[in-house]
Amino acid sequence: MRILALIPARGGSKRLPGKNVRKLGSKPLINWTIDSALSTPELSAIVVSTDDPEIAEIAQSAGATVPWLRPIEFATDEARSVDVVIHALDWYEAENGNVDGILLLQPTSPFRTNETIQKAISLFKKHEGSSIIGVSPAKNYHLHTLEKYGEFLIPYEKYRFLRKKSQNTSQIYAVNGSIYLISPQEIRLRKSFIGSCLIPVITESPIEALDIDTEWDFKIAEIFMHHIPNFKSK
Repeated sequence: MRILALIPARGGSKRLPGKNVRKLGSKPLINWTIDSALSTPELSAIVVSTDDPEIAEIAQSAGATVPWLRPIEFATDEARSVDVVIHALDWYEAENGNVDGILLLQPTSPFRTNETIQKAISLFKKHEGSSIIGVSPAKNYHLHTLEKYGEFLIPYEKYRFLRKKSQNTSQIYAVNGSIYLISPQEIRLRKSFIGSCLIPVITESPIEALDIDTEWDFKIAEIFMHHIPNFKSK
C-alpha cells in the first residue's frame, strides 16, 4: 500500500507568527513532524506544502520533499486545508503514479508519535475505504455546556441533558488535529477529510494530543520539553 504523507506549513500565522520555524527544544517546530514521518517506513513519500522559502529550506534540510512553493491561492487565510491537500495530491500522482492513501500531518502536533502514525496506517489497511482521524477524550461534555444569552446563561441543549450525570454519559471525543488519513477517491469526492466511514485513532495522552495554535500552547510545549525526560533527548 502506497501512503503519501503531506505536511502543510504556511508562512503566515496571525495567532502565532513564524510558528513552523520557531525553535522547540533544539529544532524548528516543523522538524518534529518531519522526523516522526521519516521514521515511518510505511510512507512512500513525505511532501511539505509551503509558500515560505525559509520553511522550504528547513524542511528540505530535515529530509522532506518540497517540490514547489505553494500557489498564492492556496496560501491565504481563506484557503481550505482540503484544497491544499488535493493540490499536492494531484501533483504527486501526476509525477509518481497513484497512491492508496493521503496522510495529513500538521506540524502543530509536534509530540505525535511514530507509533500513532503506524496505528493509523494499520487501521486504514484494515478498514479499506474508511477515513482515519486523530481524536482525544473530550474534557467537557457538549450536552453539559451553557451559552450566554444577553446577561444570562442558558443550556446549550435541552434541559433534560443537564440532569444527566456525566458517569452515565457515553465517552465522547474531540478531534485533536494530529492525524488525518483518507483515500484519494474519498477526499476528491467529498472535498473533506471525513469519509463515508470514520475510524478513530484515540490519543489518551494530553501531551501527544497538544495542538499548538497560540503563544500559550507553545509555552505548554516548552514546559513538556524542559520537565519530561522522554522529550528532552528528541
